[in-house]
Amino acid sequence: MSNAITTAETMSLAEALRGRRSVRGYRPDPVPQAVLDEVFGLAQLAPSNCNIQPWKVFVASGAMRDELRNRMVEHVTKGDPIEPDFEHLPNFEGIYRKRQVDCAVELYNNMGIARDDREGRARASLRNFELFDAPHVAFIGMERQFGVTVALDVGMYIQTLMLVMTSFGIGSCAQGSMRYYPQDVRDLFGEPHSTAILCGISFGYEDDSVAANRTRVGREPLGESVRFLESV
Repeated sequence: MSNAITTAETMSLAEALRGRRSVRGYRPDPVPQAVLDEVFGLAQLAPSNCNIQPWKVFVASGAMRDELRNRMVEHVTKGDPIEPDFEHLPNFEGIYRKRQVDCAVELYNNMGIARDDREGRARASLRNFELFDAPHVAFIGMERQFGVTVALDVGMYIQTLMLVMTSFGIGSCAQGSMRYYPQDVRDLFGEPHSTAILCGISFGYEDDSVAANRTRVGREPLGESVRFLESV
């Protein structure tokens, strides 16, 4: 058996896809700037319609990360209403609701939070806005005038970015909750109102001791999502 260490240059796409997952607990040590430059440079190769490259990415580290985290935690603890730039997620029903619940059950079981533990669930929810203690957070946006088609391009960028992070040994967690208070992001990064925030990604080096990081969720059999036809 080979003793070679897997690196960003040697990890296969299949390995990155199988290895990527939502990490909800991080070590405090930051990712070196040289690595960040390479990661975000590779993610820039994501495809987009007519090569317009519509994504706008705002990475907060250090004091900037602390300020954004403090603002979001304050919003939540005060009960401030959310003000997302785009419509909130719909209510999931049927099989989609079941998958959502199964994921939550797996996560909460690993965290030792019972179904009727409202206080524990509230603490778990607040962890999102604490960025799971990640040393970095990236806010992903685009021009407000763009619609669903362009948002698909941004989605491909997000997937590419997280796979590149995985190949560098960097954990990540895409968070819809990071779009709840977008004006704070615009204020601190000096962005105009025309820049709208779609989501955020907390990232850094995983802390293996965090119970939430034991969570593993599977995928449905291929036939549940994909149909292959050769004739009418």
